[in-house]
Amino acid sequence: METATLSEARVYVGTYGKYNNGSLFGAWLDLSDYADKEEFYEACRELHKDEEDAEFMFQDYENIPENLISESWISENFFTLRDAVEDLGDTEQEAFFVWCNYKGYDVGEKDADDLVRDFQDEYQGQYDDEEDFAYQIVEECYDLPEFAKTYFDYKQFARDLFMYDYWFDDGFVFRAA
Repeated sequence: METATLSEARVYVGTYGKYNNGSLFGAWLDLSDYADKEEFYEACRELHKDEEDAEFMFQDYENIPENLISESWISENFFTLRDAVEDLGDTEQEAFFVWCNYKGYDVGEKDADDLVRDFQDEYQGQYDDEEDFAYQIVEECYDLPEFAKTYFDYKQFARDLFMYDYWFDDGFVFRAA
């Protein structure tokens, strides 16, 4: 699953009828302009009001995970998920999709609010590497004198942390659940 900024999602909407007649006429629609799927489809109907019972064709799209859209449909869950991740920053949204991919979650099927809640429970932050995270854990959790820190084996500590308790992917650290 690719990283997406759902608040910047957009779709180029044409119709199968126009396409079959050699026309690519359509327009880019920003999904942030619509509260839900029905409102989006109403805008599609308005765009192609010259065609009776138009079959919409989503010829291109940006910032939408592939399991939420295809050439002929858009998932109801897109709008729910977009709203659920709205309060996450760009970096957290990127981490959210890394997490979903790692866990094998189908964001088109799972409850969006549950996904975001579970993600927030497991997400630890962005780090250069596992050792960088281990260094922060030592700083936050252990009151070591400065001279002891120079002897501390952060590499081995990181190895132990990431053996069972945490996982690292694409610069993000998550608590293993």
